[in-house]
Amino acid sequence: MDNAFEYLVKELEWKDGDVVVAGISGGPDSMALLHLLIRTWRALFIKDIKITIVCAHVNHKVRKESDEEEIFVKEYCEKNRVIFDCYHIEKYDDENFHKDARDKRYNYYEELVNKYHAKYLFTAHHGDDLMETILMRITRGSTLKGYSGFSKVVSKENYKVIRPLIEVTKSEIAEYDEVNGIKYAIDKTNFDDVYTRNRFRKYFLPLFKKEDKNVHHKFLKFSNTILEANNYIEKQANIKMNKIYINNVLNIEDFLKEEHIIQIHIIYSIFEKIYGDNLKHITDKHISLFYELLVSKKGNCYIKLPNNMIAKKEYNKCMIVPLEVNNNYNFEFKYYILLPNGKRIEKIEDTELNGNDICRLDSKEIKLPLYIRNRINGDKMSILGMNGSKKINDIFIDNKIIKSERDIWPVVVDSNENIVWLPGLKKSKFNKQKNEKYDIILKYY
Repeated sequence: MDNAFEYLVKELEWKDGDVVVAGISGGPDSMALLHLLIRTWRALFIKDIKITIVCAHVNHKVRKESDEEEIFVKEYCEKNRVIFDCYHIEKYDDENFHKDARDKRYNYYEELVNKYHAKYLFTAHHGDDLMETILMRITRGSTLKGYSGFSKVVSKENYKVIRPLIEVTKSEIAEYDEVNGIKYAIDKTNFDDVYTRNRFRKYFLPLFKKEDKNVHHKFLKFSNTILEANNYIEKQANIKMNKIYINNVLNIEDFLKEEHIIQIHIIYSIFEKIYGDNLKHITDKHISLFYELLVSKKGNCYIKLPNNMIAKKEYNKCMIVPLEVNNNYNFEFKYYILLPNGKRIEKIEDTELNGNDICRLDSKEIKLPLYIRNRINGDKMSILGMNGSKKINDIFIDNKIIKSERDIWPVVVDSNENIVWLPGLKKSKFNKQKNEKYDIILKYY
């Protein structure tokens, strides 16, 4: 515990006026942390550095003792010049109580950090917690990063999460509480074998500690080694992903060229990007199914995913999209429009460009206004420089445009339903060359 105190005082960067938030449940671990922070406050005060401690207490409202523990922590804070703040959880997700409680707790912590513009968020996770977490994740399966457990310091966008007790055991914390006369509350559910973590704590950790009383240091070294390896692989995977996953579309051919561990990291990153806060619905089964879809010899197929999403494989591309999407649109065009595929069409004054992203029209040869819509079955277009017409769908196939992109690809028509331009792909007979007469220039980008 002395090392934890030295770390708090000497290794963290402090300046006058800093605010910190600490997650304090009232149990032996968090009360020891709060005691250390108060000692740190006093040590810094001597150096003319005044900091403010905010106690973040969560009343989970699931035990009859919860209200008593809230009062206990509040009174302790009032005696020690610590700001007390409390959050009551009134309702939980029935599917995963512990996950939901943790999410709500950390959302509350972040709200307090932002409210007080705090520099650090402290939690009381210790060495035994790290061992339990690593063993549990090895048992149930996890990502490489997941196997590392948790870190001593995690940098967020505008603050850091600090776990100063990560090198300390549960027994060392208990001894610290006893020596310093620190009172605390006991959550009896921590001894109930119905909870997985409790079983690991009661039956597995003592065996490891019997082999080596300092085994928690070995677990910390293991955690740091795994995290270091994961960070390197993640960095390499992100470089690869930026090249093969563009506009939410994965290039399967390039994906299959990568090492398996890079492939798995890319898959996890895709799911994180698509699902965000709902990533909890993605399991190892979904990761495996997605991987099997990518390596499958079938040209066009899909798998169902949580939250009414599907992963679609078409030609050499794969994307995750909503199961049911209404792709129909028909917009009157005047000067500028943002399209459903994320691109734009704009009327411009002049350009030297002449590719398929530029269209020049003579308003006297077409009927205004122009409309921009998605394709309709049977659409045909008179191609510039060709006799007769060609089906829009055949143009898509020739250019290997996947079905989901075809459904929202813009088609520019005049008021007589003549297709005057297929942006980015083909120009119609209505298109004018730079040396011809025209009064409309459209740009697709």
